[in-house]
Amino acid sequence: AARGAITDLPQLVAAFHSLVGLAATITSIAAYMSHPAATGAAHLGAAWFGVLIGAVTFTGSIVAFAKLQGLVPSKEVSLPGKGAWNTASIVGALCCGKVFFDAAVAGAVGDASWALAGVAAFGAFLGAHATLAVGGGDTPVVITVLNSSSGWALCAEGFVLGSQLLTVVGALIGASGAILSQIMCVAMNRSIVGVLLGIKGTLKGAKSGAKPGAAVDGAMLCDAERGECVVSDSETAARDLFDAKTVLIVPGYGLAVSKAQYAMADLIKTLRDAGKEVVVAVHPVAGRMPGQLNVLLAEAGVPYDIVKEMEEIEGDEGRFDVSLVVGANDTVNPAAVMDPDSELAGMPVIQVWRSRKVLVLKRSLAGGYADVDNPLFFNENTNMVLGDAKATVDDMYAKLKNLV
Repeated sequence: AARGAITDLPQLVAAFHSLVGLAATITSIAAYMSHPAATGAAHLGAAWFGVLIGAVTFTGSIVAFAKLQGLVPSKEVSLPGKGAWNTASIVGALCCGKVFFDAAVAGAVGDASWALAGVAAFGAFLGAHATLAVGGGDTPVVITVLNSSSGWALCAEGFVLGSQLLTVVGALIGASGAILSQIMCVAMNRSIVGVLLGIKGTLKGAKSGAKPGAAVDGAMLCDAERGECVVSDSETAARDLFDAKTVLIVPGYGLAVSKAQYAMADLIKTLRDAGKEVVVAVHPVAGRMPGQLNVLLAEAGVPYDIVKEMEEIEGDEGRFDVSLVVGANDTVNPAAVMDPDSELAGMPVIQVWRSRKVLVLKRSLAGGYADVDNPLFFNENTNMVLGDAKATVDDMYAKLKNLV
């Protein structure tokens, strides 16, 4: 943990969750085998639940880690009829639970232990298959769900071991993870059930953010199939920032990966010293984990009062002369508003395309973590500044210093 980069925090958390799940599974089985005479319904129920939720957390967290680390595709991967497979695994775990209860009460320790092993096997399959079936854009939500499940696994472990400390701590982790999952789902306009079942689409259409009666102009988009976009350089981008009076900055995961937060802080300070109004807008799910970018910006010394949540600038993007997008993709994708068939359709996004000019700092024109094409790159008012975010921001900062 001490050696891991802050950009690796989501997968590090997933790895830790897998260990909690494994510990809960093993401990629940071992606790029953060491005290088979304890046949109370609460004790046996806690053992069964601890094995099931622990196994789900263990394999689910491993798959989530692999997705975030790029070891497996971020897109949805599942068996045909995924719902039937998941339902069958739940039914199998319940049947094994019935066998476990009957065998435990009858004193058949061997049969009861094998039944718990069956519960673990069904839970392990359910965790892996359900997580694989989640699309890349929803993986951060799955991390928080697994965070919650690891807490409930710990809570069950506390019941089995008779430890009030483990029970209370597990309940706190489980409840906080559930609340965070709900917050992220609201930010993405998704239902928690839809995320876990791999159901596409959002709860309702996203708000356009436009003034009443205003419509989104689809004609402003270039033809993405022809690959038409305007590629700029850091010198031109610095000139655009210098000429602007109001600047909106939208950071994303790319800023965290390139460690560009300090360079961005210097750029912001120079702009403000030159009399520009600068606002930094952070999407709730930017950076793959809530609050990750806020921490990075605070660490670099970006004034807290200019860092706004998406809701605070919603509908106000049009008043900015320049929007500077640094390493963000899905969270500024117009397809969420304009394309009802997009996987992002209905997800609230920061509508930077309403600004007079948009500067996008990105390594390439590739899609974001959800692997969805971004028509913003081909807008007539968008200039792409391709390259490493830190190197580009440093170069823009140096050019801007010469202009002010």
